[in-house]
Amino acid sequence: MLQVIRYLQGYLTIKVWGFSPERFMNLCSNHHLFLWDIVNCGDYYRMNISLKNFYRIKGLTRKTGTRVVITGRYGLPFLSVRMWKRRIFIAGLLGSLAFWVWMSGFIWAVEIEGNYFVTTDVFQDFLEENGIRTGMKKKEIDIENLEKSIREQFDIVTWTSARIDGTRLYIQVRENDLIRIEEKSDQKGNLEEGMGTDLAAPKDGVVVSIVTRSGVPLVSAGMEVKKGDILVEGGVPIYNDDGTVKRYDFCVADADIMLQCVYSLTEEIKEKHEEKQYTGKEKKRFFVIFGTKKISMPTLGKSFETYDMIEEKKQLRIFKNYYFPVYIGRDLVREYKIEEKIYTKEQVKELFEEKIKKFIETLQEKGVQIVEKNVTIKRVSGVFKMNADFLAVEKTGISQKTRIIQMEDPAIEEDSALEDEVYAGEAQKTDGT
Repeated sequence: MLQVIRYLQGYLTIKVWGFSPERFMNLCSNHHLFLWDIVNCGDYYRMNISLKNFYRIKGLTRKTGTRVVITGRYGLPFLSVRMWKRRIFIAGLLGSLAFWVWMSGFIWAVEIEGNYFVTTDVFQDFLEENGIRTGMKKKEIDIENLEKSIREQFDIVTWTSARIDGTRLYIQVRENDLIRIEEKSDQKGNLEEGMGTDLAAPKDGVVVSIVTRSGVPLVSAGMEVKKGDILVEGGVPIYNDDGTVKRYDFCVADADIMLQCVYSLTEEIKEKHEEKQYTGKEKKRFFVIFGTKKISMPTLGKSFETYDMIEEKKQLRIFKNYYFPVYIGRDLVREYKIEEKIYTKEQVKELFEEKIKKFIETLQEKGVQIVEKNVTIKRVSGVFKMNADFLAVEKTGISQKTRIIQMEDPAIEEDSALEDEVYAGEAQKTDGT
């Protein structure tokens, strides 16, 4: 605490020498002038004294025949003097600090994580429509309403979390299979209405195998089915003693049905085509983006007639999550010439094989197994045409509202007839009275 007080008041380091420096120190003590950190350096003494007491030692130096020289100045009074000399720099520093504090009250980056089915561009458009954008004030963002709006807008999003981290708005989402959600929702609604759901064939094919968990199967392995045919009914019949159907117990039809079907792919490639031939000439154009304004550095020489441009940019930030609305980067401009070329048969075959490979990968991602493929390639009027048929096996069956109509219960009809007779009798009795 004493050191803090000395710093606030200011103190000096002095060098004392002459006729009797020891007497000088004794007189300072007698006049309550406090000295500390006294060091005997042989020919002189070095010590510290407060700034206030330094102005009171002039008479004591005359009495003792000593000389005093200041070797160091410390404390707030001296710091303020140095700061005043650099007042323009200090003002700029304080202004810069105030600017960054003011900037920290805005959102300068929006990051979305966990989305797959809903693309980032779609999310950004949604946020823009709801007034969430870079450059807005943090206090204008209602986190709770934002999370609720995302869940309401995108049915596939089952969970969302949003938080402000520095100058970044960080949004996390989790998605579910939209088709499954809709199917379960429809099935639930049908059961609540007292109706079941059937499994129907979405395309033509041959049933390879069927394992039924609920419902009544109408097909078996080896049977050929058409699009729209019912594979499993969602109504289980309850029979009378005479073998007639008394009523139906409705359920959600559920089964593992493997269907053998055919997928077709048709592609065309022109024999003559244009290709980009890069000349090897490149230009680098550096730029800075402030908000939405892009400032590019000029480049020397003529601009290319035809070129590709690759943009690389990076948003400035300090620490981990303190982003600024400033981007720096460069545009890589590559010149090319257009040349007309003719595909060879080998090149056409490679291109078609690449298309087939991508098509098969797409099917396999959906759980489709390719059993056999048949590919034909023809050249007609300078155009190569490919027709490919794929024999495949896949899990099938789409849910739909059952077509079964509930049977009328004879017992219920008899009860209704008796009730009608009772009402009729009561009506006659009332008229008679």
